[in-house]
Amino acid sequence: MKRTATLMLLAAMTVAGVIARPFAQGSQVTPYRELTAFVNVNAVPMDREHVLQDWTVVVGDGKVIAMGPSSSTPVPEGATTIDGRGKYLMPGLAEMHGHLPSPESSDPEYLESILYLFVANGVTTVRGMQGAPGQLELRERAARGEIISPQLFLAGPAFSGGTVKSPEDAIARVKQQKAEGWDLLKVLPGLSLESYDAMAKTAQELFIPFAGHVPQAVGVEHALESRQETIDHLDMFIENLGGTDRPLTEAEMRPLVEKTVKSGVWLVPTMYVWETLRGPVSFEERTSLPELKYLPRETVEQWTKSLGSRLKNPKFDAEAAKHYIDNRMKLLKMLSDQGARILLGSDAPQQFNVPGFSIHREMERMIAAGMTPFQVLHSGTAAVGRHFRLAESFGQVAIGHRADFILLNANPLEDVANVQQREGVMLHGRWIPEAEIQKQLARIAAASQGS
Repeated sequence: MKRTATLMLLAAMTVAGVIARPFAQGSQVTPYRELTAFVNVNAVPMDREHVLQDWTVVVGDGKVIAMGPSSSTPVPEGATTIDGRGKYLMPGLAEMHGHLPSPESSDPEYLESILYLFVANGVTTVRGMQGAPGQLELRERAARGEIISPQLFLAGPAFSGGTVKSPEDAIARVKQQKAEGWDLLKVLPGLSLESYDAMAKTAQELFIPFAGHVPQAVGVEHALESRQETIDHLDMFIENLGGTDRPLTEAEMRPLVEKTVKSGVWLVPTMYVWETLRGPVSFEERTSLPELKYLPRETVEQWTKSLGSRLKNPKFDAEAAKHYIDNRMKLLKMLSDQGARILLGSDAPQQFNVPGFSIHREMERMIAAGMTPFQVLHSGTAAVGRHFRLAESFGQVAIGHRADFILLNANPLEDVANVQQREGVMLHGRWIPEAEIQKQLARIAAASQGS
């Protein structure tokens, strides 16, 4: 409570033009080791839909320590200054359904390139949804700044029909993953209702969230009632509504939408990848994505073969697939309009979802569904802070918040595509200019293509 009051006081002082200066000469406060100031920048704090024009944002040791109008906000002595004139500073984005290679079975250079691809695209937080050996140590290395990596929140190895054969298995697996230190549990299809309920009950007793798919035996409504932390991919929504091969009306969707909103369960839609996996997509468009050059050729070849086989399968019904995707788009619009809790995620790396780049393609699909730029950006910034119960220190450009930022050449609230017009990315107070990002991307592409 004392910390909250202090932050509120600092914010009030900033608005009034009196900037707290713990870095001032003669101060008894321990000096900051690293200071950076964005000067004359347009700050996009993401607490609400507005822009703070011509502001200075001061970062010390990875957090925002002061901010206010540039005319009245001093730049501390010794700080590195970044000219933000005509530019926009927004919080870094989150990938709320990502997959990380196992550090114990992957080439270290490949692993680090995957992490860098996220950061290069302004993705400064990743919720890893595929637990594997070595990832907990990777999370700690990332937290210590030993590697260039997003902040990591990690699900343990999945709960599926293959890994959990009984309620007793589920209970033991929850206890084990809680003891090991995973951030959440991952739910996959195939769980029986009895095993799911045993997992949910034990997880709630031990205060560890569970998230991911909705097993067919469980169904969406029971997952909502069980307070599953997130339902990813809008899994089983359209199936439970009977809309896999025909158009659904708003009247048919409304009861489930209302139950979802009332439950408070978060949703990670992953619209783009679901179109790849289930929709009547263009083979040529997917296989010609420019960002594919950043992944190994064999990976791209596997994706190409899989997509080609699906689209050429005699049982593939393009019309039914279109109805399915159209229903998902309509559902997302209704959920958003009714105030459902939505989080940004793309399921990368997955078929034609290159880490980092896929977040921008996901945002485009959310806009196409009818969400506003602010709603989409909020789902990947401030909403993520709220989801992780870190709203006072994560997800905004605000005093006391972690300094994960993207500096842009255009206003992202006007068009989410402007998030790709980067000047650089700040990762927990470390500034990475766009020129450096492009050099590293070129090295990754060369290594991936074997040149």
